[in-house]
Amino acid sequence: MKKISNSKNWLLVGLIGMISFACSEDDDSGNDGPAPASGNVIKSGQITANETWTADKVYQLSGRVVVTSGTTLTIEAGTIVKAEAGQEANSSTLIIARGAKLMAEGTASAPIIFTSVADNIEPGNITSPNLNSSFNGLWGGLLVLGNAPISASGDVVSTQIEGIPPSDANGLYGGNDPNDNSGVMRYISIRHGGTLIGDGNEINGLTLGGVGSGTTIDHIEVVANFDDGIEWFGGNVNCSDLLVWHQGDDAFDIDQAFSGTLNNLAFLGNSSSDHALEIDGPEGSLNGAFTMTNATFIGYNDGGTGGGEYADFRDGAQGSLSNIYFTNFSESSDVELDDDNSSNNYKNGILNFNSAWEFNTSHLSGGNMDVADIFLDKSSAGDAFSDLSFSSNVTTSTVGADLSQFAGWTLGDAIGAL
Repeated sequence: MKKISNSKNWLLVGLIGMISFACSEDDDSGNDGPAPASGNVIKSGQITANETWTADKVYQLSGRVVVTSGTTLTIEAGTIVKAEAGQEANSSTLIIARGAKLMAEGTASAPIIFTSVADNIEPGNITSPNLNSSFNGLWGGLLVLGNAPISASGDVVSTQIEGIPPSDANGLYGGNDPNDNSGVMRYISIRHGGTLIGDGNEINGLTLGGVGSGTTIDHIEVVANFDDGIEWFGGNVNCSDLLVWHQGDDAFDIDQAFSGTLNNLAFLGNSSSDHALEIDGPEGSLNGAFTMTNATFIGYNDGGTGGGEYADFRDGAQGSLSNIYFTNFSESSDVELDDDNSSNNYKNGILNFNSAWEFNTSHLSGGNMDVADIFLDKSSAGDAFSDLSFSSNVTTSTVGADLSQFAGWTLGDAIGAL
């Protein structure tokens, strides 16, 4: 999670917020308030009884909307959810609390779309008539919190997710149930989020805190989020077919010993994007290693030394990554081991990315680059990559994601970004 500012977007956010405030009514019960002139169904406060959002309506998030423990929110395929702006604790977000479920099962022909109230998109459409990927930070994001184990500081079993006030127990995540079930999320596009939550921090497009293996997550797109695209805080949910593009910080961020599997990932960067991958190790004594396979990461090459990074492994990172293809990154882009623990984990096979990594460096002045050009061990020893060999200058990859999984239902495919 980065700490930067964006004055143009915040001016826009403020204007949107005033417009949204003028046409909405706060309702802490979670029941439908009076419909605004646009006909959107306003949702605010806590949802404490099962309900279904239908594709013939547009649902508008006003502030922090929480699906509480024991409650199931069902969202029909093709439904559009729009969120007001708001900042810090009042950011418009949808939170699935521990013990709650989100049954959001879109389809390839009718995805579920989360976006901003500034978006003029109508039900049945994939593209927006007025917003492109330069618009970010217009609302919060989607947070799913579960009871699966996490590795948090002090070995606490549960802790508060970033951005939710400590006074709100619905922000707790983590527990002792690796099979915890937070519902089903598939064919969902999350756009233009990442608003400020305090102290210069922003919300991820999709935050997964302590989400267990009983949860189903596949075919998720995050577009133009001001902070990370998708971030995992512990848990062990298995996810597949994930697309993040034009985010402001990291595409995929892993923390607190997340130990699920990730398959078929894609990233497309722009001038604002930072790392394709940011991987942090456990914060407590609980260890956990994720597995990532089949990924295509398309960076941003500005023709010089700018642009984002390939990957950053920090704080004793653990995991296994294979069949990864990197292309269109910049001359200065690198893969970093940031500390002694991460370096030692790599040398001892606890962190492993030796299997089938390919780089296309043909567009760079260095052409066929070597280990020293891309891989950097910042530990005190600095020798982790002394025996590494890899494939560079690969113009036709033999590994990577199946991009056809993103065809037909994503904004990225609809506008030809992929």
